[in-house]
Amino acid sequence: MSTREGARVRFLHTADWQLGMTRHYLSPEAQARSTEARFEAVRALGRVAREHGCAFVVVAGDVFETNQVGRDVVARACEALAEVPVPVLLLPGNHDPLDAGSVLSSERFRRLAPSHVQVLDGEPVEVAGVQVLSAPWRSKRPVEDLAARACAGLAPQPGVRRVLVAHGAVQAFGASEPSASTIDLATLEGLLEAGALDAVCLGDRHSTTDVGRTGRVWYAGAPEPTDHDELDPGNVLVVDLGEPSAGAPRPDLGVTRVRVGRWSFRRTHLEVASDEDVDLLEEMLASLPDKSRTALKLSVVGTLSLAQKARVDALLEHSADLLGALQVWERRSELVVRPDAVDLDALGLTGFALEAAERLAVRAQAPAAADLAAGGTGGERGRLPVTADAVAAQDALSLLHRLAATG
Repeated sequence: MSTREGARVRFLHTADWQLGMTRHYLSPEAQARSTEARFEAVRALGRVAREHGCAFVVVAGDVFETNQVGRDVVARACEALAEVPVPVLLLPGNHDPLDAGSVLSSERFRRLAPSHVQVLDGEPVEVAGVQVLSAPWRSKRPVEDLAARACAGLAPQPGVRRVLVAHGAVQAFGASEPSASTIDLATLEGLLEAGALDAVCLGDRHSTTDVGRTGRVWYAGAPEPTDHDELDPGNVLVVDLGEPSAGAPRPDLGVTRVRVGRWSFRRTHLEVASDEDVDLLEEMLASLPDKSRTALKLSVVGTLSLAQKARVDALLEHSADLLGALQVWERRSELVVRPDAVDLDALGLTGFALEAAERLAVRAQAPAAADLAAGGTGGERGRLPVTADAVAAQDALSLLHRLAATG
């Protein structure tokens, strides 16, 4: 189990592929692009491994979205793994635990997986002179700290370098309500400082994160982002164990982020109350890079004329056709439409149609009128409780304006 003195070892740390994931807010076409991007991220590991001289890859849990993924997902995963030229060690996580129905132990996966791919089942594995310890999930609800169990009785051993691969929330970081399965960071840091472990490779948190005080405990993050809340997804980590030398202090651990993700998830808040503000919204939407792989969650507040609201609606409709996903964050959005005489004149209506538009205008402005009557500001900058009836009237007027503009 010894490591040759002076040998430098680098490996790739990744996690949370969740192959087979679907998202309700993606159209079928965008979902297909998202699915393909996840397989592309796996194939990219081969390029990164070659460029950085990595001897192996560890995947710290959640290779698949569930144990019930389709046959096609398993086949495509194995095909992508075949393009990685070094050993790949897969840890079962909370999404794909090593239980009776595990996809990672299924006949199909075992038959299709390349020979250099190995599922970590808790037994130590030696690869490139490094002893890899693992803490696989065997159920959705473990009743103990699996990382601590994997390291039970571990002690420093001269000439041996060890890496632990585990999955889950860490106590005092990311676990608001620690459970029996929460990873005890203090225990791991004690083993790292004693020299019994050289690195801890974690999965579960989708943002790349250095945990604790040692610089040797890392979440790799997901190689493709999955949500707007993630801070730094889309990376894999090149881990450099350094060059050991007899009698010398243990080398520092080198960790390098490498971007492989193609999608981006953005969250933007805008206040609009003028033509210039709508111009800024248009410029922001136009400037988004790689639109087909961008998921935007937008919150908009403001008070607009009918013409301005119709323009905003048209901009959002056009952007929805271009972007991977566009969600207007209703809980954080509030647009108040104040149709004026110029707006109504622009509709070019006469007779009963004009009377109907005027009644809609009164209904659209009813909350603002009530607020003014009560001594308020009438919904300045859009900050005004809006009734369902007023929203329906505003939407109807906006549609009328857009229809009139198109002839």
